Amino acid sequence: MKLQEHQTARMNLVTRYGADQVQINGQTLAAPCMVAPGLLQAEWISGPDALTTEALAKLWPLEPQVVLVGIARRDHPALKLLKGWLGQRQIAVEVMDLGAACRTYNVLAQEDRAVAALLFPGGAQSLYPLGGDRP
Repeated sequence: MKLQEHQTARMNLVTRYGADQVQINGQTLAAPCMVAPGLLQAEWISGPDALTTEALAKLWPLEPQVVLVGIARRDHPALKLLKGWLGQRQIAVEVMDLGAACRTYNVLAQEDRAVAALLFPGGAQSLYPLGGDRP
């Protein structure tokens, strides 16, 4: 007997990630993307420098409690602005490397938490399957 049934496609789970791309619902994305249960915004913005409150507009109706930011450079100046905008809406922000953000997003989404992730791939060439062995 299943106690809880999840709709994986609606959750938009990350199935693979690498420094230069992520795979969500079988779609490989090399550009920054916004993902949440019920939302996948591929080719969202050109990079962290393009972060604006308007770029985040699709997040507001979802009312996330936490936004994960997966980025190689965790001290990027745009992140200070992002933290301010989300803080005004009482949304927690966690900045981490891309792989950690993908794994954390999957766990929280599967727990039916109000979560979103802003993923900024860029760097190395390999994809790592989630739950598999890394070379």
